[in-house]
Amino acid sequence: MRKAVVLYICLLLSVWVEAHTMPSVLSQVKDTAACRRWVESRLSEMTLKQKIGQLFIHTVDPVTAPRNKAQIRKAIEEYGLGGLLFAKGRIDQQVQLTNLAQQWSRIPLLITFDGEWGLAMRLKDTPEFPKNRILGCVQDDSLIYRYGREVARQLREIGVQVNFAPVADVDNNPGNPVINTRSFGSNPKEVARKVIAYARGLEDGGVLAVCKHFPGHGDTDVDSHKALPVLPFDRARMDSIELYPFRRAIDAGVSGMMVGHLQVPELGEKPASISSDIITTMLQDELHFSGLVFTDALEMRGIRQADDVCAQALLAGNDLLLAPRNLKREMTGVMNAIKKGLLTEEVITEKCRKVLTFKYALGLSQRPVVDEKDLKSRIRIPETDSLLLALDKAAVTVLKDSLEMLPLELALSGNVLLSISPSIVDSYPFYNGLQESITINWVHARVDSLQSIRKRLRTAQQVIVALHQKDYESYVPFLQELAADKPLVVVSFVPQEDLKTMLPVLQHASAVVQAHVGTEAVQRYVAKVMTGRDKVTGRLSVGIPGWCQAGVGITIDPDCPYLYTPEDFGMDSRILARIDTIAQEGIDAQAYPGCHVLILKDGYPVYNKCFGTFTYDGSRKVKENDLYDLASLSKVTGTLLAVMKLYDEGKFGLTDRVSQYLPMLEDTRKSRITVQDLLFHESGLPAYWAFYKEAIDSKSCKGGLFRKKYDRYHTLQVDENLYACTGFVYKKEWVSSVRTGKYVLPLSDSLYLNADFRKEINRQLADIPLKGHSYRYSCLNFMLLKELVESVAGVALDVYLDSVFYKPMGLVHTAYNPLHRFDKSQIVPTAAEDFLRRTELQGYVNDEIAAFMGGVSGNAGLFSTAHDVGAVFQMLLDRGVYGGHRYLSRATCDLFITLQSEESRRGLGFDKPDTGHPEHSPCAAEAPQGVFGHTGFTGTCAWADPENDLVFVFLSNRTYPRAFNHKNLTKLNIRTRMQQAMYQSIKR
Repeated sequence: MRKAVVLYICLLLSVWVEAHTMPSVLSQVKDTAACRRWVESRLSEMTLKQKIGQLFIHTVDPVTAPRNKAQIRKAIEEYGLGGLLFAKGRIDQQVQLTNLAQQWSRIPLLITFDGEWGLAMRLKDTPEFPKNRILGCVQDDSLIYRYGREVARQLREIGVQVNFAPVADVDNNPGNPVINTRSFGSNPKEVARKVIAYARGLEDGGVLAVCKHFPGHGDTDVDSHKALPVLPFDRARMDSIELYPFRRAIDAGVSGMMVGHLQVPELGEKPASISSDIITTMLQDELHFSGLVFTDALEMRGIRQADDVCAQALLAGNDLLLAPRNLKREMTGVMNAIKKGLLTEEVITEKCRKVLTFKYALGLSQRPVVDEKDLKSRIRIPETDSLLLALDKAAVTVLKDSLEMLPLELALSGNVLLSISPSIVDSYPFYNGLQESITINWVHARVDSLQSIRKRLRTAQQVIVALHQKDYESYVPFLQELAADKPLVVVSFVPQEDLKTMLPVLQHASAVVQAHVGTEAVQRYVAKVMTGRDKVTGRLSVGIPGWCQAGVGITIDPDCPYLYTPEDFGMDSRILARIDTIAQEGIDAQAYPGCHVLILKDGYPVYNKCFGTFTYDGSRKVKENDLYDLASLSKVTGTLLAVMKLYDEGKFGLTDRVSQYLPMLEDTRKSRITVQDLLFHESGLPAYWAFYKEAIDSKSCKGGLFRKKYDRYHTLQVDENLYACTGFVYKKEWVSSVRTGKYVLPLSDSLYLNADFRKEINRQLADIPLKGHSYRYSCLNFMLLKELVESVAGVALDVYLDSVFYKPMGLVHTAYNPLHRFDKSQIVPTAAEDFLRRTELQGYVNDEIAAFMGGVSGNAGLFSTAHDVGAVFQMLLDRGVYGGHRYLSRATCDLFITLQSEESRRGLGFDKPDTGHPEHSPCAAEAPQGVFGHTGFTGTCAWADPENDLVFVFLSNRTYPRAFNHKNLTKLNIRTRMQQAMYQSIKR
């Protein structure tokens, strides 16, 4: 405390010692000598009780009833209060009471205000600014500064000097019941930027800003108004997240800090608001905060049970005590603490001196008087409305535009606007705004029946759905079906939290625009954005769980359109067009019914086309968001990512024996196999093993499960000279036709596997004999890698990948067991009749091993789209970075994509070109040695080229209708010829 005394004396002498940032409010004091004289003069006239009173901020109702006025006057005159905080009410009554209170007080009062989003947070009929979650989407911080200045102007108009804002908490807990929309977002750095901009605006406008709730109330699931939240985090975590915005604000010179009622065991034993470890030691000594420290409201249940809470708060280092429940009792408690020697009069005097210094800096050396005339017209001026609109527009965010639909094609006549709103309106700003530029039909959900809507949308080329209400759950199944059928743009004029029930639609939509509010001006602005007449730059401040993460947003600027051609990237579009011919050639030769080809150059799609249909005799055309069974491409887009991440974190080394982590291998010949052996396919494991045979009653297969020739028992052809028995019976202990008990793993719509069969597979895996350690490609290697990942990570492979890679990267169309999340109609089939499951395979993994592993195996099981696969490989090309976030270290990426076995062309999990024998290479002869990727049995492949910054993705279902069809794809060299055209298109 002595240190704080010295600081403030030195401040008044204009000698600022140590490397502290002076609080912004104090830096505005021009005449420090006059300030010192006024402060010392007031102090010399005060009793100890009055000095204590200056440290109390009392909460009162803004009601002008005689009884309330009398109570306020008595509190001011009897206790010598330092300030007031008005509860919710009317602006005229608050101003009347403010003037009276300032007359009754010997020393002008600090009038404080809880205005996180301006006056409207507490006062009726005042301008309502967006909440912080929306403002967090704004990329132009100068707008946030202007907003702070405007809030300060309005506060000064009603006689307020202190605003309990901005909230500096990080919104990283979706279950937080009290912070959520009050925070600027979930990214600490972005939160810090907004906090600093808002605070500077407030303080440049003459209002002291108070950051709250130190040390961070974001990641709690308890409301401190009702109980005491606990933050069970270590210091390193808090430094990087919770404390980061507060530290940055302190460095920027913020003048006020509010300490929350939070239990933080890592920082101190007592709740933060009464902890000297947190306030004096950390906030003031370590972080060098020298402004005013406020407690959070002491009437809150999170702290009010503490004895002599005000005395404890002052002892801990607080300067001002906000809203204690009982003034008389708490002031007596402070006096008693002084009598007992727990507090000293000197400490009270220095705190009072500090408060008076800030009062002087805020203009309270003279008794303020608020003009009560024309309040509303002075508060809401034309500039206010202009700023409100600017903020609303800057927060609009394009969350998705997978087909690059925006801006809409002005010449397209098949646009239909489906409006879901609570009422029928004749004048509809969004529709009218669109109609100014494009031809569009309007369908109103409140007028038309679902049957009528279906009929009217049948011929639409693309549909725009506008959401104006929260209660749209009944339309979700229909909209999901619509999104799977044709391009769908979702425009949301509702709050972000209301979109949770729309996730199935958002995941399938082609474009999504989040406007947050539906005012007439915003509707017209969004219409202009969508028709290329205005710019949008917003970025999501908080992610939407299960769909997209914070920071997502697409800039659309009509002055700088993001449309581009291959020529912009040094490629010849005429040569790339040869891929069209090759793709159609494959369909005509029945190498596959359909395919999707995607080429990225420098991260941009320079070639992106779909060909064909789901089946040869079907009419369902292939679309961009259709999911393919990746087969062995799962190895590198799934299992290998998890291996790289855990290696990156130092959880194991490449030369570690796998048996260290998998006890089932300890007493077997496989005990010496290393992680690197598995990745290089040099473990000695056989190429394949039919684990599923254990589930089949062999006696039911006359002549065995397979025969080289057709007979009455072996009627289903599975390869050129191989026929399968279709009359076999599954063992009852393993497979059931009814989902019940342990039979919970679906093999098809009518077959369910005992969950324990995965243990049986692992038992067999441990017992399989080895065949030396020379190179032999084997799916079994990646099966063991999957077990390694799950042992080390402690969670299932699919859960781990979803949480660490797919969801954070926004890969919403990537999943194991896709039928859990997607409709079957969105998944490309891989077999007309599978001999094991006796039905068409659509949404169920083609690979037998993966099927009998419950759909999640190290070698196969992943379903995805070309865009999502391309995103994974672009992340690897960019050495672990995607969308501005790092997922893997550069060193790990460099190691895994460059290291190659001395025994084969294989890399660490990746396949690579065979430049020595191009005729055996999986890539075009033009592919450099540095290319890495993989192929899949169902007709898939992905290759990344670091030298040319290229990603090539080819997805097909070549196994449909029969698996032995696959040879046509190889004979015709479809994939390598497409790659060849890609390389030949590069202008040298």
